[in-house]
Parts: sequence; structure tokens; C-alpha cells
Amino acid sequence: MTSQAQMPVQSGDRAPDFVVPAVHEDRTISLADYRGKSPVLLGLFRGLYCPFCRRALAQMAATSEQLRSLGVDSLAIVGTELDNARLYFKFRPTRMALGADPHLTTHRSYGVPRPTPTPEMMQMVQNTYINPTGELPAPLPVPAAQAALAKLDGYQMTATDQREGESTFTQLKGQFLIDRDGIVRWSHIECSEGLSGLGKFPSHDELLGAAGLVTGNGARVST
Repeated sequence: MTSQAQMPVQSGDRAPDFVVPAVHEDRTISLADYRGKSPVLLGLFRGLYCPFCRRALAQMAATSEQLRSLGVDSLAIVGTELDNARLYFKFRPTRMALGADPHLTTHRSYGVPRPTPTPEMMQMVQNTYINPTGELPAPLPVPAAQAALAKLDGYQMTATDQREGESTFTQLKGQFLIDRDGIVRWSHIECSEGLSGLGKFPSHDELLGAAGLVTGNGARVST
């Protein structure tokens, strides 16, 4: 697949700085807020229109409480307009820190791929069967799996969701564990092993295992 992004940030790299508006408060959130204070698990998600991302956000939020007890903060940045994010999380509250980045600038700086939707790539997507969360009776082609999960949610897309879904649907998601010195110690990029990985995200145990790289309380995990 042809990508519009640089190579993803790797373990051992210095994490790129960012500043994004916070969803829960009228302020900005930056990497500098954590540097010298605590490690942070950073999640970058394509948009709220995506049922895979909504599930990954919920998984990350559920794990954030235990990570916090280990001294690791969590921050999710969603590729949507601030007002759209505030509307969504008003009805689905979470204590995890959240930022909005509708222009996907943070995704680009971390090199999270955004493949160009060529006819060849779209055909590959249509021919790839997935059931990333195990909620479906059987694997379905990617678009059908996405529609089926959205139907299970009863999710009603906003006009912003519709617009963003049409323009950024190929953006992949990524998660990065950054130590208090600003160095990436672990990362996970969606589809790093092919399209069959679309919609998948690290489990609760994998995230806790990754936290061990900066706390010394967990097992080493692969990226």
C-alpha cells in the first residue's frame, strides 16, 4: 500500500512534541505536560465514525485506571473536531485524558500510516475478511464488518463524522508508550502485519505488559 506518512516512530526514538486542544477542559494538552513527570501511553485514533476506534478507545480507557496505579498516564488523541469529540464523550464519559486533532497533525508527526486509497488497495480491503473483536458470528469483508459493528452500537453519525469518514477513512491508528524523558519505549501500529490486522488493538494485558518497560512491573512485549 502507498502511504502518505513517514516511517512510524520506533522504540528508542525521541517522541515528537505536540499541542492539541483538550476535550474535557478549555486548555491544551502537550507532551511537555508529561516530560520529567510521568510516562504516558499515547493513543492516536482516526475518528469517532470508526467502530474499531471507538472500541479501542474504550479498551484504552478501561486500562488507564490500572496504568495510573502503576504511575503511567494515558492520553488519547482523536482525529475529529473538538465540538464533535465533546458531544461524543458527554454521553460516553471517561476519566482518561483526551485531545482532538481534526487535521491529524499528531498522527503525521508520529508517522502513523495513512495509505492512499488506490483502486488496488480498495479491492484488497473488499477481499479481506475480519472479525477483530470477536463480536461477529463470522469474519466479514472490512466494510461489512465495520457496518455490522456500527449497527450493534446503534451509533448515529453526525455530519462531522460523515465528512471525516469520507476524507480520513484510510488513516491507521497507533499507540506509543513514552517514558518520562520523552523516549518511545513501545509502539503498536494497526495493520503492521497486513490488512488482516485492521480493527485490532492491543489487549488489556498487552498494554499492562508494555507499561512494564517503564515501570519494571511487567513482562517485555513485542511491538
